[in-house]
Amino acid sequence: MTSPTRPAAARFELVIPTEQGEFIARYSARGLARLTFPRTGTAPRVRPAIPRDLLQQISTWHRLTSRALKMILSGRAPLNWPPLDLSGGTEFQRQVWAALQRIPLGRTASYGDLARDIGRPQAFRAVGGACGANPIVVLIPCHRALAANGRLGGFSGGVKWKRTLLAAEGIAVPAR
Repeated sequence: MTSPTRPAAARFELVIPTEQGEFIARYSARGLARLTFPRTGTAPRVRPAIPRDLLQQISTWHRLTSRALKMILSGRAPLNWPPLDLSGGTEFQRQVWAALQRIPLGRTASYGDLARDIGRPQAFRAVGGACGANPIVVLIPCHRALAANGRLGGFSGGVKWKRTLLAAEGIAVPAR
């Protein structure tokens, strides 16, 4: 239950340093709500103070997020996951994101496969849109979703990131 002074949508932003750069994790009172790729440049970020009653909980979630992210970046499957707050997505998007989470590390699925998996076989384009709207990159592995015939397709973090993530998982990526 959320208090009237702290809505569930409140965001607490923390940095996750990796060899590939600093990822930004944003937490709500429900869990990890957004994970973004490292930025280029050094734009200042506002980091609201975490309320005392949430500090331990968010610290625990942040440790889980950091470990899971670093494991995936090194091509290993995480053992523990932070709670995910996907309340900002539509029901369709949440179905797609759940289907993405069922793709095992080191495997891929096409947008059409994902559309069939959620019972909407003609919605492969909409599945691509839901992948692009994924708020928790890497942990919800939209990089494992490919276009028809194994082509890379688009990617919110750019094709370079998609290639990097797939290669870390031992997935051969097609040349252009």
